[in-house]
Amino acid sequence: MVTLLFAILPLLVADADKPLNIVVLYADDWRHDSLGCAGHPVVKTPNLDQLASEGFRFTRNYVTTSICGVSRATLFTGQWMSRHGNPAFAMFKTPWAETYPGLLRNNGYYVGHVGKWHNGKFPADRFDFARAYAGRHWMKQADGKEIHVTRKNELDAMDFLRKRPTDKPFCLTLAFFATHAEDGHVKQYLPQPESLKLYADATIPVPKTATDSHFRKLPPFIANDRNEGRVRWRWRFDTPERYQSSMKNYYRLATEVDTVCGRVVSELKRQGVLEDTLVIFTTDNGYFHAEHGLADKWYPYEESIRVPLIVRDPRMQAERRGKTSEAMTLNVDLAPTLLKAAQVGVPSRMQGRDLGPLYLAKTPPAWRTEYFYEHATIGDIKRIPSSEALVRTDVKYIWWPDFKHEELFDLRADPLEERNLAADPERARQLAELRKQFEKLKIDVR
Repeated sequence: MVTLLFAILPLLVADADKPLNIVVLYADDWRHDSLGCAGHPVVKTPNLDQLASEGFRFTRNYVTTSICGVSRATLFTGQWMSRHGNPAFAMFKTPWAETYPGLLRNNGYYVGHVGKWHNGKFPADRFDFARAYAGRHWMKQADGKEIHVTRKNELDAMDFLRKRPTDKPFCLTLAFFATHAEDGHVKQYLPQPESLKLYADATIPVPKTATDSHFRKLPPFIANDRNEGRVRWRWRFDTPERYQSSMKNYYRLATEVDTVCGRVVSELKRQGVLEDTLVIFTTDNGYFHAEHGLADKWYPYEESIRVPLIVRDPRMQAERRGKTSEAMTLNVDLAPTLLKAAQVGVPSRMQGRDLGPLYLAKTPPAWRTEYFYEHATIGDIKRIPSSEALVRTDVKYIWWPDFKHEELFDLRADPLEERNLAADPERARQLAELRKQFEKLKIDVR
């Protein structure tokens, strides 16, 4: 049984004239529906469920590129890949002074980063508190003993919160490695021993589209054994037994992250600063749980591009707490949202929008109804080909530049993206309109 680690918290409204402290809880490889409050039938996330009940949850939140390094660059810069210039795992080209950590530090915040970085060499000197690491679930410490990466995330976050100067506002980005697989390990997902009792008697539902026939429906440059999504599917999901084992351990890692999130919020409450702090939970990209016969992310299908987003903002009125929104929000929106909460000016080169009015205003503003998705080729086109898409909530147009291949999905009639309608003559007019808008959005994000 997972223990709920913080009780019902006082729902006070923060001083609107005071810059908020900021805590970003940033998980890895965790898609939009892997939360108890999102209706998941198995995984237990009581602390994040509690956070959502005291805050606001966006159910249509997307990433502009579904891969760790690029998505993290977008988090820090508020920019699409086309503008920040990191196509995989390099340092982004955006000036540091135009990122949210740089801007907040330059405006008097005590700024920390804990955990995964994945944007080239970690610029420790740019932070007041800097501890970056990832890649393994179990890490050796200076004394030779091993510690689980999620436990280290927790200890370092607590160190930041307890040692920070109390006369300055603060910003902590807690970047978990979990639930990312340890790709070089035969077991892939390595939770802590005390978590092994979780889900031991559960049977994880197998997705409807986790079949060989669905895999063969994919474009031929994806539906082959050299494609990285299929390679990793073999590592994790190629037999019923391996699927059950992998998914149980994946969900154990998720619940461990949830526990740490609860402890961080409890520490904020203990210090008396929770009602002066904006707390955000989200993740860097979605994840295939064997849908379409794939594993991991990268491609612009729904399982890969939709991620959770919970915002607990003390400025929020009581009647808005616990609500959800289907507004199309993006990871590019987070940097301007944080800066607005800190009362720091948003650089003109940031491309996202402050999310605050969606949950603070009595009448939410008009909002986007579509966005441009982009992903560069990684390795070579046989491994992870480039992809682009125009994404709406009712329809999706996908373009594979390396192969000049199109896909069109009617998401209302076909939410699992099983039928490519690009060759359907009855869709010709719609396809022409989408192609035109796709090209416009592609230019706009540069």
